[in-house]
Amino acid sequence: MMYRLLADAAMVVHFAFLAYMAVGGFLAWRWPRTIWIHLAVAAWGAMSVVTGVECPLTLVEDWARRQAGQDGLPPSGFIDHYIEGVIYPEEYTNVARLGVAVLVLFSYAGYVLRRQ
Repeated sequence: MMYRLLADAAMVVHFAFLAYMAVGGFLAWRWPRTIWIHLAVAAWGAMSVVTGVECPLTLVEDWARRQAGQDGLPPSGFIDHYIEGVIYPEEYTNVARLGVAVLVLFSYAGYVLRRQ
């Protein structure tokens, strides 16, 4: 039971992390100090896309699901399992990535303009 709760918690935190990566820069418009947190999150997201490094939250969820006697995440990972083919078709992966990048850049441009 505890492993299943841990796996579910890792999944929820992972979704929150991805949502913050996409739109968290806009929070810095209201709370400017949060820009540093968002820069770190955005850098991690960009690095994981470019290098393919696996997110620790994916590893935790996969391990906890296996410990709970469930199937773990597929080798393709969290995004391929929960998002691609569910929220958008797989062939639009690059469009989705570009959309997130545009959101982040727009939020940073707005942050800079609001700080002036």
